[in-house]
Amino acid sequence: MEKRETLKDGTQVTIRELRLEDIDKLMKFYRSLPLVDRKYLKVDVTKRRIVLQRLRRIETGNVARIVADHEGQIIADGALEFSGDQWSRHQGEIRLIISRPFQQKGLGTVMIRELYFIALKKKVELIVARMMRPQVGAQQIFRKLGFREELMLPDHVKDLEGTSQDLIIMTNDLSDAWNSLLEQLEELDVRNVRNG
Repeated sequence: MEKRETLKDGTQVTIRELRLEDIDKLMKFYRSLPLVDRKYLKVDVTKRRIVLQRLRRIETGNVARIVADHEGQIIADGALEFSGDQWSRHQGEIRLIISRPFQQKGLGTVMIRELYFIALKKKVELIVARMMRPQVGAQQIFRKLGFREELMLPDHVKDLEGTSQDLIIMTNDLSDAWNSLLEQLEELDVRNVRNG
């Protein structure tokens, strides 16, 4: 899969599957992220060994990973993880991180759309997003896409600095998520026509 997309500001990007040979570009992307963006991630993505372990999970089929590429550089990374458990095989957990200069340009919506396509192919019915309380921007994006907060667990996780944080779990039925995403894309298309 490889698709060319035009963002709100006219920037051209390529959305494609992440490959093992992308490790150096991926490390450069992760290390360029400010600490405030990295500190709430599940793992320390500045450690090559950890990133390689996560990349190798693609081969197992338990995770699908895509990236946005601009002028040969990775500017966003998205993942959809599938549960190997029998009772939650209909679920997929979504994660996304975008480089600061490319935020608020519609790239998040494009990336999530592609992850939804993957979810549909894998027969995922429920998409789950987990985040820490301070990740207000992420919560707003997911709410806009039709996710709802299911649960808040106080002091349940620790950020990369070791500070306890509340864990927020949001979910969206894939059919509801797809409808919300279509509305977002229509809005984006209308804006592009007005500005074009």
